[in-house]
Amino acid sequence: MAANGITKFHDIRGDVGGICHQILPEYGYVRPGFVVVGTDSHTTTHGALGAFSFGIGATEMASAWSLGYAVNIEVPATIKVVVNGEFPPFVGPKDLILKIIGTLTAQGANYKVLEFHGDTIRKMSTSGRIAICNMSVEAGATSGIVPGDEETVRYLREESGVKDAIPCVVPDADATYERVVEIDVSKLEPQIACPHTVDNVKPVQEVAGTKVQQIVIGSCTNGRLDDLAAAADILRGKKVAEGTRMLVFPASGKIFAQALDKGYLHDFMKAGAVVMNSGCGPCLGVHEGALGDDETALSTTNRNFKGRMGNPKSQVYLCSPSVAAASAITGVITDPSKN
Repeated sequence: MAANGITKFHDIRGDVGGICHQILPEYGYVRPGFVVVGTDSHTTTHGALGAFSFGIGATEMASAWSLGYAVNIEVPATIKVVVNGEFPPFVGPKDLILKIIGTLTAQGANYKVLEFHGDTIRKMSTSGRIAICNMSVEAGATSGIVPGDEETVRYLREESGVKDAIPCVVPDADATYERVVEIDVSKLEPQIACPHTVDNVKPVQEVAGTKVQQIVIGSCTNGRLDDLAAAADILRGKKVAEGTRMLVFPASGKIFAQALDKGYLHDFMKAGAVVMNSGCGPCLGVHEGALGDDETALSTTNRNFKGRMGNPKSQVYLCSPSVAAASAITGVITDPSKN
């Protein structure tokens, strides 16, 4: 590593480990205007900090490492997503991006950028922006971007410890877009992606009552402190339903420690959940959390393809932390806004 100028390496020890898509923003490695490439499709996450960020293959990454630059790409067209309104109770960024994916479809933004604007985005925390950019790829997008603004600077200064200048790159006044999508979140209900595609999106109420054997809260999509807080608020003083397993995995060691200090992990464990190390295992069924035959999981992760959580004979639904927590208590898919 030293021979190639790699001076810092993160692992799972202490508060420096975790999922890469959380670690990079958390430690200030991503800034507005940066071009970020990674060998994972959810590298789109880092557009939350105003970067042009996208996934590439391992061979392309080897070229970037050895030659010092990435690959030639065609400049993609851009879809402007304008979001306004105040989120209703128990509705948030995860519901928004599921609604967008359901509207555009899984191929509706192929080889394009989703660029997020509007009052709702301006007021949204960086955590929420990470969630929507992370899942932009599920609509086929090359990248998802929130142009840098005051919240971007605040996050990088206060939470990532960045000391040097942070110039924010924004669209030109005469920027052209292939399409404009407008959404009023004040009318948005909790959303859920049903098996076996992420764009099979419905209001939660339409599938309420579906029995679930496993609840998963966490991942690079919804494993940050505010996600855990929302779930803990619902679970506090209650119990996970008999016959339902619940797994919680914070996105990083730092978030794990913060959640521990605030008592969220105590709330989860007292409710009967298993709190796990920060990592990607349950999301793709290669760690604790693999599903059995004919089991159903409700997860805050980002994909629900057949076999995604380790078993092609199982089913996976995707939702927000609030929906997941409410459903853990009842043992069936539950709309927290109706209970």
